[in-house]
Amino acid sequence: MDKVSDLIKLIVSSLVDSPDEIQITEVAGDSTTVYELKVAKDDLGKIIGKQGKTAKAIRTLLGAAAAKDKRRAVLEIIE
Repeated sequence: MDKVSDLIKLIVSSLVDSPDEIQITEVAGDSTTVYELKVAKDDLGKIIGKQGKTAKAIRTLLGAAAAKDKRRAVLEIIE
């Protein structure tokens, strides 16, 4: 795992009730990396947040972290 996926795990594990069920899959492309996030079904709402605000905040942080390496990061939350 790279720095960005470690950042995702750190943020998400502090939000969910079942941090041991967090799965992050990394799909690397030329300039974009897609991070697929799976959490326990009960924790899905905590990650998305009201009107998607929590998910948007996580995506903003990922974009900033990936920009350091001149890459683009996309977070997909898998149900």
